[in-house]
Amino acid sequence: MFKTKQDFIKKIHLLISICIVVPVAFFYGFNPAFHFDIQLQTIDEHNFFKAIMGIYLGFSFLWLLGLFKRNYLRMAIVTNIIFMIGLSTGRILSFFLDGRPTFGYQLGTFAELFLGCYGIWVLTNKNTNFAKK
Repeated sequence: MFKTKQDFIKKIHLLISICIVVPVAFFYGFNPAFHFDIQLQTIDEHNFFKAIMGIYLGFSFLWLLGLFKRNYLRMAIVTNIIFMIGLSTGRILSFFLDGRPTFGYQLGTFAELFLGCYGIWVLTNKNTNFAKK
């Protein structure tokens, strides 16, 4: 997984993302009220949150492939960027339209934005062998 310092720099954000996204996926899918102020009332709401869980787990699996299989690394980084920037953009929009969320969601927004920007940096930094030299 991390054979060199270069590997660490290219992949650490994927490992961090997996460690955060997988537990959150299971909370969303099976018990969102445990950690979030969410009360699901209908089967459709439960179905929606199980689908979100599936998306989160699917992307996490792709990121895991990127950690271990070189052929998947670039795709893993690109999808991580889209996932994290997409989440943070939605949260920032909500901040302006809906008001300030709890500290945990504010911290999550910052972390998602950071991880997405880190992925962009990895793809554009000439020292990581992804950027055109």
